[in-house]
Amino acid sequence: MDLMFLVAVAILLAGVVGSVVPLVPGAGLSLAGIYLYWWSTGYAAPGLWALVAFTLVGLAAVVADQFGGALAAGAGGASTKTVALATVVSIPLLFVAGPVGLVVGVAVTVFAAEFYRTQDAGRGARAGAFAAVGVLGSALVQLVVTLSLLVGFVVVAL
Repeated sequence: MDLMFLVAVAILLAGVVGSVVPLVPGAGLSLAGIYLYWWSTGYAAPGLWALVAFTLVGLAAVVADQFGGALAAGAGGASTKTVALATVVSIPLLFVAGPVGLVVGVAVTVFAAEFYRTQDAGRGARAGAFAAVGVLGSALVQLVVTLSLLVGFVVVAL
């Protein structure tokens, strides 16, 4: 094992940790580790097809992370304006109350905005629950994907 392999694995591990820490691009870090190693080997390892597969999986995880909560809130009946409002409100809550603040902030904001918009508490609760599950689900997807990228990289590189 060479130094660049160990550095790449360390970056991939940071990606796994970052996948469950809000505002840290876990999949992006994982891809950076893979591409750093690929560059350090003179573009020889991992092979082109493995690199393409890692890239597609990583990009899918980035998309899931960016749009998971919003898509879930929309599936729960929330309007686009509600989703945008929840995003704006939840970011400061993340810094004040951590990841719990993010999830609760999204759920409460979506509920309140949808209740105000529709005057239907059940509909607001449904949209808020979908939004919270979407945020948690996208974190779970990130964790699984970054772990898969780490394991896949180690298997392919060794």
